[in-house]
Amino acid sequence: MDDGWEGYMSPHTNRQGIPVCRRGNVCGVMNSDQLFRTDSAHINAAGRNHLVNFFRQTGAVSYIITGHTDSRASDEYNMDLSLRRANAVARVAQQSGVRIADVRGYGERVPKASNSTAAGMQQNRRVEIICIR
Repeated sequence: MDDGWEGYMSPHTNRQGIPVCRRGNVCGVMNSDQLFRTDSAHINAAGRNHLVNFFRQTGAVSYIITGHTDSRASDEYNMDLSLRRANAVARVAQQSGVRIADVRGYGERVPKASNSTAAGMQQNRRVEIICIR
């Protein structure tokens, strides 16, 4: 049965077996420093309010949440911290009534900028929200 989705779906699935949609795009990037204290995965009140408003306004079908860090700690530690932060954002999303397709932690492995400067490290400490429309 052709339901019109074949052209939009890639052959890849996430860990839950849900097809990953090619039409997803990064619709939100929040600097981790705005959401979390150093070495923490607890979202501050201002960050929580910002996220709730974001999820209420974007209107996507579902979301993929990815966490990232700078390179100041070990790879293993950064992988764990980035996943804990992504999961914290995903919990806010779910409490806001939206669907989460996947949550991923990339640690320091997908830098946005060089880790050799403070400004670059700050750009790398982020949570990206991918909207699937």
